[in-house]
Amino acid sequence: MNSVLDRLFPARPIEPIPAGLYARQAMLPGSQPIRLHLRIQADGAGLMIVNASCVLHLNETAAAHAYRYVLGDSDGQAARFVQRRYRVGWRKALHDQQALRRQVEGVVTTPDLDPVVYLGMARAEPGIPPASAPYRLDVALTYAQDPDGRPDPRTPVRASRELSTEEWKRALEIAWNAGIPHVAFTGGEPCRRADLAELIAHAEQLGMVAGVVTAGTRLADMDYLMTLSNAGLDHLMITWQPADADSTLGLRNASASDVFTTAHLTLRPTDSQALPDWLAELRQMGVNAVSLSSSAGAGTEGSMLEARDQVAAAGLNLVWDLPVPFSESNPIAFEVEQPAGSTGCSWLYVEPDGDVLLSRDARDVLGNLTSDEWGVIWDRAQQAAA
Repeated sequence: MNSVLDRLFPARPIEPIPAGLYARQAMLPGSQPIRLHLRIQADGAGLMIVNASCVLHLNETAAAHAYRYVLGDSDGQAARFVQRRYRVGWRKALHDQQALRRQVEGVVTTPDLDPVVYLGMARAEPGIPPASAPYRLDVALTYAQDPDGRPDPRTPVRASRELSTEEWKRALEIAWNAGIPHVAFTGGEPCRRADLAELIAHAEQLGMVAGVVTAGTRLADMDYLMTLSNAGLDHLMITWQPADADSTLGLRNASASDVFTTAHLTLRPTDSQALPDWLAELRQMGVNAVSLSSSAGAGTEGSMLEARDQVAAAGLNLVWDLPVPFSESNPIAFEVEQPAGSTGCSWLYVEPDGDVLLSRDARDVLGNLTSDEWGVIWDRAQQAAA
């Protein structure tokens, strides 16, 4: 029947939803504020940032539902728009609209939430390039590390200086205006920067999701952790050192907070016997997820995949789409065609002086956020990743 109707009444080409950034602020029942930023891409897919704390990836249909939600339509109005646009049944359109609203509004009331959620699509592999801008910037605020502030020996000496607070704020504004919804502050040790909470707060004010990659020692001070949390910090990746009491206490504090916390383990060849005990300890702490890499470099596929299986057996989630410190040897790199260090422009890396690279280990500078136009940087990134 549908084929007959299609011949008699051929479908008109779907007019794309205008690409751009749409915003809405409202109050949910129970006086819960909700702040939405929806980025529609040229291909019709979208990204929605909810309360500057979670990025929702939307396929074309989900983006259409979200578009009408952000415009303030009722369930029925939005469902009717999608029904006519995609020639789907009324019940399905209404069910999908209500499901999207429940998911979006659930973000507001759910503490300790994963900062990246996929709606209406399978979780994408790393390295799939976005349509119009990166999904995230990994920002190295400093290459100094604890305890004495010396440069991290694993980091090539390239940055000529560190940007000031105002320069970093302007860089975040450039990123947000370009459509980048997510920033991860890394280093070195980003907690050495006295302005870290101020920069997190600025990202929050813009509407960005903000994370920090840290060794965790500063988070042993609960007051400092709460300062970052109150500034708007959404997630932490702690490069856990099991033998370091402060790193362990920082991880324990973070896991007990409302900040989504991932523990990163850089495994040495001698760590295989200790890993099950470490994973049990992480589970006891209430850690949300685990990220893994190897210090041994090439030839570690077997041990990394074995470690991946042990993470699953421990009932912990394996995270691959946050910055992986200092190593491309991680379980995900062995399961996808592109190594995790080659981002395909899904995320870009910014050095302490504002230079932009495809990834931390890339050699070619694409431009500088303080002196080059974003469009030029982005064009170079796409060409370099091609």
